[in-house]
Amino acid sequence: MTSGASAAAPRVVLGVGGGIAAYKSAEVVRRLAALGAQVTVTPTAAALRFVGAATFEALSGRPVLTDVFTDVPSVAHVHTGQDADLIVVAPATADLMARAAHGFADDMLTATLLVTRAPVLMVPAMHTEMWAHPATVANVATLRARGVVVLDPAVGRLTGPDSGPGRMPEPEQIAAVAELLLHRRDALPRDLEGVRVLISAGGTREDLDPVRYLTNRSSGRQGFALAQVAASRGADVTLVAANTALLTPPGVHVVPVTDARELHTAMLDRTGAADVVVMAAAVADFRPATRAAAKIKKTGDDGAPTLELVRNPDVLVDLVAARRPDQLIVGFAAETGDAGADVLTYAREKLARKGCDLLVVNRVDGGRGFDTTDNAVTVLSAGRGTTGAGEGSGDAVTEVPFGPKTVVASAVWDVVAQRIAARSGAG
Repeated sequence: MTSGASAAAPRVVLGVGGGIAAYKSAEVVRRLAALGAQVTVTPTAAALRFVGAATFEALSGRPVLTDVFTDVPSVAHVHTGQDADLIVVAPATADLMARAAHGFADDMLTATLLVTRAPVLMVPAMHTEMWAHPATVANVATLRARGVVVLDPAVGRLTGPDSGPGRMPEPEQIAAVAELLLHRRDALPRDLEGVRVLISAGGTREDLDPVRYLTNRSSGRQGFALAQVAASRGADVTLVAANTALLTPPGVHVVPVTDARELHTAMLDRTGAADVVVMAAAVADFRPATRAAAKIKKTGDDGAPTLELVRNPDVLVDLVAARRPDQLIVGFAAETGDAGADVLTYAREKLARKGCDLLVVNRVDGGRGFDTTDNAVTVLSAGRGTTGAGEGSGDAVTEVPFGPKTVVASAVWDVVAQRIAARSGAG
């Protein structure tokens, strides 16, 4: 589906604030349209000094709404907000968020925000001092309390020589959250506020020589999606990332690692401070017994060398062994069925063997799961009296249908949030 191609296309309003990051909003239009959305751009007067209306109209294929006097007979400043399925504001300047938080309606964009009952995603962009100012902090808290999804800004280069928190996240990250909100049809809850989350992602590399290594097909996309959604739901997130080429999710602290032993150390060093631990990384079970100091050469007709492997530490088992009594641990299992048993049989055996609270099961046959933008999983929840079914009731099963990995991540966090709430209620 392309923008405007179907009456069923979701209607997205893109509000553009008057900051230098407005140049990125042109790419946001393109990515929202690629989701099949009908995009209407509503820039502030200041935003039009950075990017002209013609640019937005060419990319969206729709007229730009610039002020409340546009299309007066149809009362556009009212029906635009009423008809929207989602409103994205990128960039959201400090001034714009202040006016939205206090209910101003003195231009087309703020009037639309006041009218709409659709989910609203705000993407801040400003200097570090403005982001950290008590007025902005209070305004962000007010907006979030009303259900507005306010992303944390990225850390990086700002205008001039300055650098720090306040950079607008990249368009692909904004589009990923927008896609999630369109699937949910509501705002993301802030049900992980104050929860400390530790996540692993990616695939480890085990060196054979200075040139070659053993690895797997994991891109880290699902783990990064879990981190991005958790942060958007209020969690304090640390992401241990093995060999990924993905953008750092807004508000997430990333710890890069290479091999299984580095990942093991990074996770075990940080698990004591975490309330929830998610082992989404694809960790190599084995590594070469020795690493050659120089590249292994082909010599004559000697054939291929024999490769001796040794076991890597089982990170999930060691995390369970080191757990606090109140800690929730989520494992991942990439499984295929065979003549001996189906996927869920093997997954239940793994859940019991590993001792974690939840196991997210990836069916990876037929090219599914690895290095794709979409996924489908089954979440197995160990029956410990926290799923509403009673003590000793057996494993609960949650099927998450095929969809974007951010949507899958949101469904996993729904299950985690229910477990946290149940534990809090039991306490």
